[in-house]
Amino acid sequence: MTFIKTTEQSSKYEYLEHMSVQELLSNINKEDQTVPLAVEKALPQIEALVQEIVTKMKIGGRLFYIGAGTSGRLGIVDASECPPTFGVPFDMVIGLIAGGDEAIRKAVEFAEDDTEQAWKDLQKWNITENDVVIGIAASGTTPYVLGGLEKCNANHIITGGITCNAGSPLALTATYPIEVVVGPEFVTGSSRMKAGTAQKLVLNMISTATMIQLGKVKGNKMVDMQLSNVKLIDRGVRMIMSEIPVSYDEAAALLNEFGQVRAAINHYNSNL
Repeated sequence: MTFIKTTEQSSKYEYLEHMSVQELLSNINKEDQTVPLAVEKALPQIEALVQEIVTKMKIGGRLFYIGAGTSGRLGIVDASECPPTFGVPFDMVIGLIAGGDEAIRKAVEFAEDDTEQAWKDLQKWNITENDVVIGIAASGTTPYVLGGLEKCNANHIITGGITCNAGSPLALTATYPIEVVVGPEFVTGSSRMKAGTAQKLVLNMISTATMIQLGKVKGNKMVDMQLSNVKLIDRGVRMIMSEIPVSYDEAAALLNEFGQVRAAINHYNSNL
């Protein structure tokens, strides 16, 4: 089967520069509405990968995201949100981008074309067979990502892949490929749009479902979250109040003493 990048196909819309702002927004929104439906079709693939991640993390493994450009930045965003949201160590979910940290804010020329660099980046973290590596590439052809996954496969490390093109080299390389086919972008080839949205949705699913399976959520609440600002402290106090019969001030005192919602609730319940 011939591989065709649908993310690079011409937009269904012509003469964008002649559209009004209302027309632009309406048409972009119309295209965006197709993304969750494309993600839905990939749910079995996402489930298979999450099951593997949970299994590995239960024995001390970590989750790595590797990507370039927008895809790399999305991986870094998802990884960086895990510690404050779920109270896990910063090195439990790790995002790596072609070109290093400099590439988070500014494109690094030709960084994504190096097939050896991803493996070098992973080795800096002493990667092992207990870890899982997910390559993120809307095109499914990024050399940085493909090279990294090939090395992981050769070293018996479980690999996943998130791509927005069917039958891509990435999908053929990853042990657990996830293909979310969103079709042509509103602006031809601008995969930061629908493809980026699809990748963000999938990453949200992977990290959130994994953390819930690891016991980092109680009921529907982030009981292990980091209390890093006034808003989150207030949220933590109210979480405690919803779980045990105490006033706001009493809950605040418990949270201040134990520094964590789960610990405060557990202490109270252990003394009943």
